[in-house]
Amino acid sequence: MLYRYSANEKGKPVKKAVIYTKNEHSVSPQKIDPDAMRIITHLKDNGYEAYIVGGAVRDLLVGKTPKDFDIVTDATPTRIKKIFRNSRIIGKRFRLVHVFFGPKIFEVSTFRSIADGTVGNRFGTMGEDVCRRDFSLNALYYDPIKEQIIDYVNGVRDIKKRRIVPVIPLKLIFKEDPVRMLRAVKYAAGTGFYLPFRIKRTICKSATLLGSVSPSRLTEELIKIINSGSSCNIVSLAMQTDIYMHIQPAACAFMYDNTAFEKKYMTSLKELDELVIADNTARLGKKLSYLIFDFISGLTDWKKELEENPNPSELFSRTWTQCRNFVLPMNPPRVELEFAIRTCLKKLGVNTRIPRSAFSAKEQKKAEKTATQDKEKSEKKQKVKKTTTFQKKYVSQASSKKRTSLQTSIQVSATAAVTKQAVQFHS
Repeated sequence: MLYRYSANEKGKPVKKAVIYTKNEHSVSPQKIDPDAMRIITHLKDNGYEAYIVGGAVRDLLVGKTPKDFDIVTDATPTRIKKIFRNSRIIGKRFRLVHVFFGPKIFEVSTFRSIADGTVGNRFGTMGEDVCRRDFSLNALYYDPIKEQIIDYVNGVRDIKKRRIVPVIPLKLIFKEDPVRMLRAVKYAAGTGFYLPFRIKRTICKSATLLGSVSPSRLTEELIKIINSGSSCNIVSLAMQTDIYMHIQPAACAFMYDNTAFEKKYMTSLKELDELVIADNTARLGKKLSYLIFDFISGLTDWKKELEENPNPSELFSRTWTQCRNFVLPMNPPRVELEFAIRTCLKKLGVNTRIPRSAFSAKEQKKAEKTATQDKEKSEKKQKVKKTTTFQKKYVSQASSKKRTSLQTSIQVSATAAVTKQAVQFHS
């Protein structure tokens, strides 16, 4: 075991980090993606430091295969861009570099300073960069060339003890970046690590801070949960800590109001996890279908709708609108959400084939015109003026005693700057 030292104010050496050599850890360089190894080797050949960092090191230590290999270096984004032609600089607040190898994307970041706290954008040293990492299990640096793990925060010890320990002080960690609450829950549920009571309590008290997070960031984290293979456990713990109501308010409203829906929803998440474990290459739309199927199936009596033979495009259009509200503030790619809805409708016996461009301006007007013409023809044949059962359910009043599954109520609290949706079943 080796140690890394730095000088204190008096110039005396102070032990800062433990360095685990290849005989002291179970990580093999053969487990590193060859393209990630190329990036590190190329940076080192150009005189820079470079390490695998974060979740990849954690996964390697617990025997899992990492999904992503994030790399950190002392080279600036501009220098990284010059070294790798197959790259581009992204981000406004945090400038990163994405290096492309075919379909694979590797995120390469520069050591950050703590001069402006844990969310500043100044470049710094490894000793500063580690203080910006959220939890100790994500604050390890692995050098695949020397086969060494550099540990400033006892991360290896915490991984062995299977516990979540914050690197940033608990009074600041979630205030500076509320998404860290979601990550803490995700790490605990996904790895089976212990989440201490004081962290749970702080998350419950700080849950409303998620209201200020942009939909794009929440969408990114939710897609990671969907692809994790542990979505059922993660959502369950997220509900216990009161944060799921701020990232999927409509689904939470249904679950709090209807225990039967909650059981179905959690069962669907288990089925999603089985799919991801069996075939993680399945498209996002197929995975999303597990999140919205129980909602769609409860919108109306689909057997009765099929007996009345409504226009498939109209059915799809109305269902799409409701599903879009149901998943807010999550904002998945439209084509994937459309695919998910078509998949769910097909399971319910509604065989509708809607092109990807179905909701472009021209196609939408065309679909609406066709639906209107079909409706007029139907009315003339029947010689009566009435609305279809599907339409009635959409326009029924909230005071109605009859069960209306297609009604969604979204409330916005401006004072707290937190978006809340209340989706209610009426019986």
